[in-house]
Amino acid sequence: MVMTTNPATVNCNPMDRHERLLSSLNSCKEMTHLKQIHAQTIRSTSPNHQKTVFLYSRILHFASLHEINYAYRVFDNVDDPNTFMWNTLIKACAQSNDCKEQVFWLYKKMLEEGLVSADKYTFPFIFKACAYLFALMEGKQAHAQMLKNGLESDVYVNNSLIHFYASCGCLESARNLFDKMPERSVVSWNAMIDALVQFGEFKSALDMFVMLQEVFEPDGYTMHSVLNACAGLGALSLGIWAHAFWLRKCGAELGKDVVVNNCLVDMYCKCGSVDIAIQVFERMQGRDLTSWNFMILGLAMHGKGGLALQYFDRMVRLGKFVPNSVTFVGVLSACNHRCMVDEGRRYFDMMVDEYKIEPQLEHYGCLVDGLARAGLTLEALDLVSRMPLKPDAVIWRSLLDSCCKGNASVELGEKMAEQLFESGGGDRSGVYVLLSKVYASASRWDDVGLVRKLMTDNGVRKEPGCSLIEINGVIHELFAGDTSHPQTKEIYQILDVIEERLKSIGYTPTIVHESESKQQSLRQHSERLAIALGILCLTPGTPIRIFKNLRVCNDCHTVTRLISKLFNVEIIVRDRARFHHFKDGLCSCMDFW
Repeated sequence: MVMTTNPATVNCNPMDRHERLLSSLNSCKEMTHLKQIHAQTIRSTSPNHQKTVFLYSRILHFASLHEINYAYRVFDNVDDPNTFMWNTLIKACAQSNDCKEQVFWLYKKMLEEGLVSADKYTFPFIFKACAYLFALMEGKQAHAQMLKNGLESDVYVNNSLIHFYASCGCLESARNLFDKMPERSVVSWNAMIDALVQFGEFKSALDMFVMLQEVFEPDGYTMHSVLNACAGLGALSLGIWAHAFWLRKCGAELGKDVVVNNCLVDMYCKCGSVDIAIQVFERMQGRDLTSWNFMILGLAMHGKGGLALQYFDRMVRLGKFVPNSVTFVGVLSACNHRCMVDEGRRYFDMMVDEYKIEPQLEHYGCLVDGLARAGLTLEALDLVSRMPLKPDAVIWRSLLDSCCKGNASVELGEKMAEQLFESGGGDRSGVYVLLSKVYASASRWDDVGLVRKLMTDNGVRKEPGCSLIEINGVIHELFAGDTSHPQTKEIYQILDVIEERLKSIGYTPTIVHESESKQQSLRQHSERLAIALGILCLTPGTPIRIFKNLRVCNDCHTVTRLISKLFNVEIIVRDRARFHHFKDGLCSCMDFW
């Protein structure tokens, strides 16, 4: 837009000039127009006039949204910028990916000049920049200045401060701040719940949500965090409630919201209800690549490898989306979980040759794990030796796990364990446990004892098994050998009944060579306690859904299969690696996991 200088504008009285320039600013839509207005402001107004200061504030605001370097030039030509001008430039830098570090320089300059004070609009943008840059020290200094300025009770400032501490990994500081806030808003609520979800504190996030939902009306941000927490914890009933909330709030419009539906697909998959996830996916009125990725990954995680590959082929045939790195993690996982070794090789080659995607460790890990689980340990080792990337702990662990199942020599297992220790990654106790299993598979009991002694001498403790089960909307947490649950007596009575029925069909523990106390500890593994609680409390016919922090052991896998038939109950277990659907004495993994 071209604007010529109007002599009448220059020669009119100051009031008219300001009004005309302000009117031009209100209709300004591009930088060329703004620069002309700025030029007229310089020529035709008094620099100290109150309305001129207001004009400069508006000019600076427009420039900050479109051309930050020009905004700096405007700012530098103002003799005594007011707080609004400082805040405008600080905000622009905080919201720019390239200029966030300049926030600190501006704030320091603002303090040094001492003509204006930072206010409740200044600090949120400072904390935003600190959160983005993980600038903990600078953020703490700003926090101290904020307290000095008497803003400790401001909800808006505290909300941004919670986000800053959470982003920098200081969850305890964020929680202390939240607990001490004299006044909270739904944004405070969202910031704290989101922080808990980010740190994997899913139960705490849901507990806070349940506690506060009657005080604040949940909004979209709240429900997004709640769905992620449900997914992390496997809280299906609360996830269904959140879905119903969205339906009441949005009605038919929900089908158009791709982001929310993606969250729902992910949540249902991770809560063990893949059939509902498919329903949500199929009813979506629009999808993006993330929608397809969530569906493929979810199906793979549930052992539905063939269906996952069908969805991949369907997506490719549509021609709207190009598979990315995440897509092929799902595809290769699908092949891995169903022991489709040839298909895994083919899709790996397709990823590299057809889609020109450079394989990452996750892709190699899927292929190596699939080969190792299929007993092709030497081929898996050959692939590792040819990888252009340094193998991580996950890859070495897959190979060691293969050795535990008798797919390779004990000597090779020892080398894998050594590589794992040298990699410095993963759980050291888990390495000792796997090495112990390697020796046990070869009946080298003296070496099994030696490994356990090494664990004791080195102060290495095995991570305790923990299982979660949701009953009537309440999450119950059970540890191996747990006796702290209010219904402990009844749980162990159910375990006795299970034990008797297992014996009646000829079941004996997988590791019969172990001591009686060891066999007793197997009986008290956390998932067995959770199954007993489910049989005790859930309505007959209701699936028992369990989420465990560790891999399911061979004996518990066998026992759970048998329980599903003996008690005519469907049992869904999500362990560290995947989902197992037990029904009628069978498992969806076909005993391959």
